[in-house]
Amino acid sequence: MSATTFAIANQKGGVGKTTTTINLGAALASFGIPTLLVDMDPQANATSSLGIEKKAGAGIYEPLLTGSDLSSRVVATNEKNLWLIPSELDLAAAELELSSQENYLVKLREALSNLSKNYGLSAILIDCPPTLGLLSMNSLCAADYLIITLQSEYLALEGLSQITGVIQQLKESGANPNLELGGIAMTMYDNRTRLSYEVWQEVNQHYPDEIFRTAIPRTVRLSEAPSFGKTIFQYDSNGVGAKAYLALAKEVRQRFFS
Repeated sequence: MSATTFAIANQKGGVGKTTTTINLGAALASFGIPTLLVDMDPQANATSSLGIEKKAGAGIYEPLLTGSDLSSRVVATNEKNLWLIPSELDLAAAELELSSQENYLVKLREALSNLSKNYGLSAILIDCPPTLGLLSMNSLCAADYLIITLQSEYLALEGLSQITGVIQQLKESGANPNLELGGIAMTMYDNRTRLSYEVWQEVNQHYPDEIFRTAIPRTVRLSEAPSFGKTIFQYDSNGVGAKAYLALAKEVRQRFFS
C-alpha cells in the first residue's frame, strides 16, 4: 500500500513551512504512523533542523535527476518512526537541469513511488522551497494533498488564491489529476491581536472545510528549536508550540488516516 503524500508549501518564505513539516511529521510518527520527510529546499533547513549534516552527494539531487534508487538516501532521525531524505546545495542546480529532461514534472513522483510501496511508509511530507519553481512543481506532482502554511496576516491572503490556482492548473494539465487541497494551517498566530483572528475568520469563510481548527502560535521556543537540531517535542515538550503541533497532527490523523 502506498503512503499518503503531502506537499507542505507556500510561495512565500518565513511562514512556518519547514517548522510545520518537521513537527507535524514528528507528531504523526509519535502516533505510530511511519513517516518520511523529504527536504526539497536547496537551503536544507529541514535537514539542519533535525540535526542532520548536509553532505554533498547524500541528498535527493542525483535520484531526482537520474532516477537512481532513493532508498540509499534515507536517514534515520532521533525520533522513532521518522526518517528523512536530506537536501543538499547541489539541489539549487536541479531547477535548470530538470527543465531539459523529458517528463520533468514527475521526476520526484517516480523516485518516491518504489520507496513508498516497499518500505512500509504511511505518510510522506515534502518540504517545498519558498517559490513555485520546478522543485515545488515536482513536489506538488508527487503529492496526493497540498497543505498550505499561512501566516496570520493580511498580505498572506494575497498569495493563497495563487497557490490554490496552481492545483487547478496541475489537475487540468494532467500532470497530477489527483492533487487536492488537503488543508490550510494558520501559523504565527497571536491571539492577543485582532488581526490574527480576522485573518483566521477570512480564511475560514472561504475555505471552511480545508482550514485546520488548530492555529500554530508565534513562540520563541518554536524559533529556537531548529538551531539545536531538535523538533519542538525534543526541545520544549510541554510548551504551547508542542501542544499546538500535537493538536494539528491529531486533526491530520483524523482527516487522512482514520
